[in-house]
Amino acid sequence: MRFHTRKWVKPEDLNANETLFGGRVLAWVDEEAALYSIVQLENKKVVTKYMSEINFMSTARQGDIVEIGIEVVKFGKSSLTLNCEVRNKMTLETIVTVDNIIMVNLGDDGKPKSHGKTKIEFVKDRIAAAKDK
Repeated sequence: MRFHTRKWVKPEDLNANETLFGGRVLAWVDEEAALYSIVQLENKKVVTKYMSEINFMSTARQGDIVEIGIEVVKFGKSSLTLNCEVRNKMTLETIVTVDNIIMVNLGDDGKPKSHGKTKIEFVKDRIAAAKDK
């Protein structure tokens, strides 16, 4: 799994127990899944369709650095299925896992649109391929 984003746990990210609020970490996961999908599918019109079981395993406290990892499970016709792990950067202790996040590629009409992708692509490879043309 590749960890793409780091977040610094600030006072506004805490719950009444002074630990990382679950809703905040899920918002981070949803945003990371969207950003990852937008880059992979080369379309900024991508929406979250589904999140499977969410497993909270530990927590973080103010001042901790957490990192969010995403990996592709499969490419569908108009969707991308991901899984995610959020962990403490310093201890590498897992904070939360989400087994399946389904992101759907949309057309200009707001309806699911085939994306034609079948494998992970890296931006650097796209740039190199464009230069070769």
